[in-house]
Amino acid sequence: MDSARNSSNKNRLARTFAKVMHIRAATGIDKFQRSKTREKVKHDTKIDETHQRVFCNDEDEKLKNRAVMDAFIAKLFATISSVKATYAELQYFQIPYDADGVQSADQTIVSELKTLSELKQSFLKKHLDDINISPETTQRSAEVEEQKNLIRTYEVTRKKLESQSKLKQSEIIFLKEKLEEIRRENKIIEKRLNSSGSLSSSSHEKWNFSSLSPTNFLFVLKQTTKSIRSLVKFLISEMESANWDLVSAADSIQPDIVYSDTSHICYAFESFICNQMFDGFNFPEFDIPDSQSKIKPKPREYFFDKFMELKSLKAREYITWKPTLMFAEFCRCKYLKLVHPKLEASLFGNISQRNLVNARKLPETAFFDSFLEVAKWVWLLHCLAFSFGPDEATVFQIAKGSRFSEVFMDSVNDVAFVSPERSPEVAFVVFPGFKVGKTVIQCQVYLV
Repeated sequence: MDSARNSSNKNRLARTFAKVMHIRAATGIDKFQRSKTREKVKHDTKIDETHQRVFCNDEDEKLKNRAVMDAFIAKLFATISSVKATYAELQYFQIPYDADGVQSADQTIVSELKTLSELKQSFLKKHLDDINISPETTQRSAEVEEQKNLIRTYEVTRKKLESQSKLKQSEIIFLKEKLEEIRRENKIIEKRLNSSGSLSSSSHEKWNFSSLSPTNFLFVLKQTTKSIRSLVKFLISEMESANWDLVSAADSIQPDIVYSDTSHICYAFESFICNQMFDGFNFPEFDIPDSQSKIKPKPREYFFDKFMELKSLKAREYITWKPTLMFAEFCRCKYLKLVHPKLEASLFGNISQRNLVNARKLPETAFFDSFLEVAKWVWLLHCLAFSFGPDEATVFQIAKGSRFSEVFMDSVNDVAFVSPERSPEVAFVVFPGFKVGKTVIQCQVYLV
């Protein structure tokens, strides 16, 4: 009994001892492993710190190299802009020639080219960091210098433009003086032509009432055409001086016309003047308001006498001499109808001419004189027409789109035939036609 109890106590003691030994063994291994782990962490930490320092040093080096390169490029661009600005100055000093300016610019260009050469050598030899001051300061200074050089370039360009503008102004003044001189010469020539024309007193025998013929009418018609074309040239010149768009102006008169030559737009202006000036031509006194011709018809001799009375005089002289005659009222009405107030204001800056005409006064201008010349010849043609008889000389027009006929029409432009089946068509009438007895005087048309 006692032996069994002792045996049981021994077994319990053995198990307890085994557990204690197992715990100690396990604790010793843990301490060993923790010790090894600490040593490994310390070792790895030292390696990471070393790598980090190396990495930071590489990044700093790259940033430094980049800053040096940026400073180098900024200095390069500043030098190039200086060369450009100085070269612009060199060109400016050439005309007019400035010896001191040319010499100074030349020296500056040579100096800047040397600097460019030095920069090139520094780049090739990789000596970009040979700078006493910091790269950031160098870069900022170079950028400021580049902006200054750009300002120099713009300043030279401004001076050149101002010089060119002054030159153009001088040319404009010279051309205006030349134009005025040519106009004065033209007036002198016109006076000589008028004084020696076939309608002068020396040719009185050709204008006999009893021997009037279509040839007389044709001569006056040619003079009328010349005066209208002269007025058109004057008008176009004034419109160009006022910066008018002539193509748009012509299109407003004769819309949707395709001209084969841009110079043909003058025909549109001729057609407008003819339409206004010949309106009412078939009436004894142009159907002017307050005219007494409807109440009391005039004989043929009356119109021939009026023709002979005006033919040797200037229109201004005739109106001043006889201001109450129908010719003065004819000029007033036709001017107010022909010259729109907006047109006059645009060309001459005001409507003073229109106001004077409306007050039955005569403006002292070259434009109004040109108009009076047209009015004189149209009135003479009208008087001569009624000298043949009320229905013996009449004006006629051709409808737009009519086929061309050589009997009644004369083309002012050359038009190629599109096909044998299609002949050219009338775009508009430039100058009306006339029938004098059995004689047909062709109207002038623009064909398409």
